[in-house]
Amino acid sequence: MEVVQVLHMNGGVGDFSYSNNSLLQSKVISMMRPIVEEAINNLYCSSFLTTFTIADLGCSCGPNTLMVVSQVIKAVENVRGKLNKKPIEHQVLLNDLPGNDFNTIFKSLPKFLENLKLEIGGYVGPCLFNGVPGSFYGSLFPTKSVHFIHSSYSLHWMMDVPEGLEENKRNIYMADASPKSVLKAYYNQFQKDFSLFLKCRAEELVDGGCMILTLLGRSSQNPASKECSYIWELLALALNDLVAQGMIKKEKLESFHITKYMPSPTEIKIEVAKEGSFVIDSIKVSQVDWNVSNNNQFNKGISDVSSKGSGYNVAKYMRAVIEPILISHFGEEVMDELFIRYREIIAERMAEERTQFFNVTVSLTKPK
Repeated sequence: MEVVQVLHMNGGVGDFSYSNNSLLQSKVISMMRPIVEEAINNLYCSSFLTTFTIADLGCSCGPNTLMVVSQVIKAVENVRGKLNKKPIEHQVLLNDLPGNDFNTIFKSLPKFLENLKLEIGGYVGPCLFNGVPGSFYGSLFPTKSVHFIHSSYSLHWMMDVPEGLEENKRNIYMADASPKSVLKAYYNQFQKDFSLFLKCRAEELVDGGCMILTLLGRSSQNPASKECSYIWELLALALNDLVAQGMIKKEKLESFHITKYMPSPTEIKIEVAKEGSFVIDSIKVSQVDWNVSNNNQFNKGISDVSSKGSGYNVAKYMRAVIEPILISHFGEEVMDELFIRYREIIAERMAEERTQFFNVTVSLTKPK
C-alpha cells in the first residue's frame, strides 16, 4: 500500500465526508487555542513582523481547516492592535497530500474572509492563500520563509508501513497480543519519520519561528496500551467478523496495517533532543471522549438508546477518516456492512465503559 496515494479524508460534503464528521477534531483545536495564542503573542512581540506566514500541515478540508487559520490571524491582529502597529500581510499555506479535497477549501474562502473581517473589526491587511500538496515528510516551503507552523491530528500518520509486521496476524495495529518485534517496528518508523519532519521544518522556519503540533498519543509508556489501540482493536473485530462471513479474505486482513504511531510525551522529547533544531516550550497531554457531543459526566448507566446513537456518531467520524485506506485494500463493496458492524461493537463497549482519545500537544521554538 502506497500511503501517500491513499491517505486522505473523505472529501465533499456528503453524509460520510470529513467536513460533516470532524467535531472531535474541532473540539481538540478549540482546546489548544490558549497555547496557540501564547505562541503567537511571543513570536510577534519579539519581531514586530510586517508579513506573517502561517503553514497548516495536514489541513484536510472542511470547517476545521479555516478554524485554525482564523485563530492564528485573530491572535496576530489582537496583539498588533494592542501595540498600535500598522496592519500586516498574512500569507496562509495550506498543506496536505495530493488526494486532499482542496477544492472544497478554496470554494469556502470568499465567505470565510468576509466573516473574518467582520469578526476582527477595523482594517485587516491582505490575507493570501496557497495550497501546497505534498508530504510533510519532505521539503514543502522555501528556506526560512515560514513564521508559524501548525498541525493537528495529522502527524501521527506515518510515511510508510513499518517493515516486519508479518507476525502481527489479524491485528491491524499494535495490540497486547502483538510480538515485541512489531512494537519495535512501529517505534523505529516513528523515530525515522518524526526526525525527518523536524529537520525539514527547521529549514523552512525563520529563526525564532515556532510550531504547535497536536497528535493522537498516550500518557502510558506502553505503545500497545488501550489509550491508543482500543479504537483500532474494535475495527479489527469488525473486519474479523467479515472474514468469518466470507466477505473478506483472511489473507487480505492479515496484510492490512494501520500506518500511524501515537507517541508518549517522553518519546517526543527524546526525538526533539536528538534532532537538535528546536526547544520545547511546553508539552501537554489532554483527553477527549470518543463521543464529543456528550458533555455530561460519564455515568455507567448509559441507556441503550444513548450508546447506540453514540456508536453511530463515532463510527461515522472514523469512516470519514479511514474509509479511503480501507477501500484501497478491501474494496468499496464491503464498506457499508463493515461500518454497521463497527458501529454495533463501538456501541456495546461505550455502554460499558468510558472511552477516550489521548492527545499530545507540543509547542516548539527554533532558536535565533
